[in-house]
Amino acid sequence: MNTTRRSVLAGGAAAALAATLPGGASAQPALIRKPIPSSGEMIPIVGLGTARRYENAQAADMDPLRDTIRRFAELGGTGIDTSPTYGTAERTMGTLISELGVRDKLFLCTKVAVDNKEQGVAQIEQCFRNLRTDKIDLIAVHNLRDTANGLATLRDLKAAGRIRYYGMTTSFDRQYEEFEAVMRREQMDSIQIDYALDNRNAADRIIPLAKDRGMAVFLNLPFGRGSVFRATQGKPLPDWATEIDCTTWAQFMLKYVVSHDAVTAAMPGMAQAQYVDDNLKAAQGRLPDAAMRRRMERFIDGL
Repeated sequence: MNTTRRSVLAGGAAAALAATLPGGASAQPALIRKPIPSSGEMIPIVGLGTARRYENAQAADMDPLRDTIRRFAELGGTGIDTSPTYGTAERTMGTLISELGVRDKLFLCTKVAVDNKEQGVAQIEQCFRNLRTDKIDLIAVHNLRDTANGLATLRDLKAAGRIRYYGMTTSFDRQYEEFEAVMRREQMDSIQIDYALDNRNAADRIIPLAKDRGMAVFLNLPFGRGSVFRATQGKPLPDWATEIDCTTWAQFMLKYVVSHDAVTAAMPGMAQAQYVDDNLKAAQGRLPDAAMRRRMERFIDGL
């Protein structure tokens, strides 16, 4: 996580979170879950993303990353999002999961991002090897790259029982029009889209369409691109944040996005165990209702 996030956690909230680290999982309330519409399977509303933080992991990075995944699984986290386009992240995740023996506890999501069917098949086979598993929970066509071939391959893999769900992703507004068109003509299990308290464009058409089409909605960039952390650095939470059981800005931002009725789960990046404790608290306690969501929007827009 960036230095701004570290500074947000540096005070009393971080100390309180750190106190929960040594084996306190049994004292934690259960995580809120939502269903994947195509199956009804329930998954926790906050998962773990691996972009950037796991991309170039060196030997010295492995211990904190291992602690992160261990803590995530201990607290009941399941959804982990990675990609073969994230440097060595997918291979790093496969190594950590294997060492920890937690594969059966996780909902593994990865992607395919190539230019033709043959490359797609080869990349997906490498995903299985990287993740050290014979079944992947979700694979998505990444950023609309070779979408038709990619979705056809993923449909075949689902029919063969090698993957459980498939979909597509984007994190760019400029792709929304094409993304929406594919959503209307293709039946998929899920989409992944960028959505944050300061980046709400996906809520205009994409997320409601996913609800109408019975697609799960996973979120990338749920903290935006860092502007909210910068704007709130050194500032206390508003007093009314206690009404939704928030103690940190990260929880404030995550509770906003996961409280959208069509959102299944957010996938914030986490590379330290203390961020797992912080972020997963957003999947506990009260979530904002419609009035509180509007209040949160006005507050952030006014910063």
